[in-house]
Order: sequence, then structure tokens, then C-alpha cells
Amino acid sequence: MSPRLAAALPLPPPPAAGAAAARGLGVPRPRTLLSGASVAFSSPSNRRGALACLVRLMCSRHSAAAAAVAEAVEEARSGRKQLGMTPPLYEYLLANVREHPVLRELREETAAMRGSQMQVSPAQAQLLAMLVQIQGAQRCIEVGVFTGYSSLAVALALPESGRLVACERDERCLEVAKKYYQRAGVAHKVILLIYIDVKHALAADSLRSLLDCGEASSYDFAFVDADKRMYEEYFELLLKLVRVGGLIVMDNVLWYGRVADPLVDDQKTISIRNFNKKVLEDKRVDISMVPIGDGMTICRKLVDT
Repeated sequence: MSPRLAAALPLPPPPAAGAAAARGLGVPRPRTLLSGASVAFSSPSNRRGALACLVRLMCSRHSAAAAAVAEAVEEARSGRKQLGMTPPLYEYLLANVREHPVLRELREETAAMRGSQMQVSPAQAQLLAMLVQIQGAQRCIEVGVFTGYSSLAVALALPESGRLVACERDERCLEVAKKYYQRAGVAHKVILLIYIDVKHALAADSLRSLLDCGEASSYDFAFVDADKRMYEEYFELLLKLVRVGGLIVMDNVLWYGRVADPLVDDQKTISIRNFNKKVLEDKRVDISMVPIGDGMTICRKLVDT
């Protein structure tokens, strides 16, 4: 019997083979309930007990999964956006990140705002900045700015002649972002594309407009942290905008652990699972899924599209 099953509700042991034969009873045949767990039903009371045990076990599994997701979300809200890390280990990681003073100020202000879990972690921002520097990037795109932490990190890494096209629809958040672009002295590097009509306008429209203006294959780097249901469409548009050898980085590909939980089937989770499967099989890019923050997939464009 599975230890978890036994712990959930101890069942009376089945009668020994000799004792059962002496009473003229057949030895009860075990029935498998779950992989690795079998229970001998020797009486109606045993059956009821086993069914109750099974229900408790399944509920406990669902509750454990839900609790794990809730814990991951709460960690992100409290600023510890790194799946699977204990608080002391995350504090150690944070202490070893080179965080620009203005980035730190922005992170602290954002932490008090609604939706603060959407902000990338300092470790993620440091990785994005390094990728931009390694690429020698001059032209970048960001889809989903929020309060500007990741875009500020990218802008700081760009040379003076570099430009970042940033797409966002929340004007309140953009006011925070613009304040910190100014404070860090990089406002001249950031071109904001604002799509404020939530019902009709999407970041995809902004990306299409760039293509219509002849911007295909002219960007070195792109970062996406926006509507998860649109990931596949964003990716296809960015593949057209980014040059061969350029990078596309997709955030939240582990989605607080929901992607690995078969009991979670909301639209956003399904969309991320589908995107992850699609990009894994996509021969147009090299990929690396990195378990940093809430998971990031780095894609390097191999062929012109």
C-alpha cells in the first residue's frame, strides 16, 4: 500500500490467507486504485473506507498543487520572484546582483503597487542587460513595459545611439516608467508605443505597424512580458522584426509552476504550454529555457522569415 494512502486513512489489514481458508473464504483480490497503491476490499466497510481514502488523497493532491501555485504567486508579490528558492537563498542572490540605484528605487516603488508581481526580478533584468551587451545591440523591442524595470535595465545597457521601442497600454504605469527613464538619464533612448484602447488595440497592432513601416529584420533584441494568450502571435511578429542572429526573450514560461500541473487548465496556462511546445519544435530558432525568475526562454533567430 502506498504510504500516502495509508497515512490518509488506515484500512483494516486483509485477513491472512490461512485464516481466510479456514473460514471458507477466498483470499480477497487487490484492486488497483492509483499507480503504486492497491487495497484489498474484503467487506463493504473496507470498500467505503477505501473510497473515502481515495477521495481524501485526490483532494490532498489538488490542495497541495493549489497551495504551491498560491505560494509562488505570493512570493512574486512580495518581491521574491524566483521559483523554488527559499527566502535566505533569494536574499543571497539579490545581494549578488549589480542593481543600478535608479532600478532599485523603481523596484521599491513598484513593490507597493497593485500587480507588482508582474515586475521582472533584478536577476532577470541583469541577464537581459547582459544579453543586450553581448549582442552589441543597437535596436531593441519590449512588449509589455509595466512600470519600466526591464526596459530601464535594457536602456541602461544600450549605447548612447541605441533605441528601445517599448509597447504598453497602461498609461498610469507608463507615467512611473517615464519618471525613472528621466531620472536615469535614458529617456532619449526609449520610444513608447502606447495602445490604450483595451478593447481593440493590442501590442500586436504596434508590431504590425513597425513591419508596415519597413522595419523587418532590423532589430537585435526583443523581450516579451505581456498577455500570455498572445505569446504565439507576438513571437511570429517578432521573428519578422528581429534580424538573423538576434534574440527574442519570452518571460513567464514556467507560469508560477502552473504549466507542470495537469489540474490547471485556464486559458493563459494552456497558451503558455502550447507556446512552449511550439517553440521547442521550431527549427527557425535555437532556444534555451532558463529557470530564472518565473522562467525565461531565450530564442536566437537562425533563418530569415
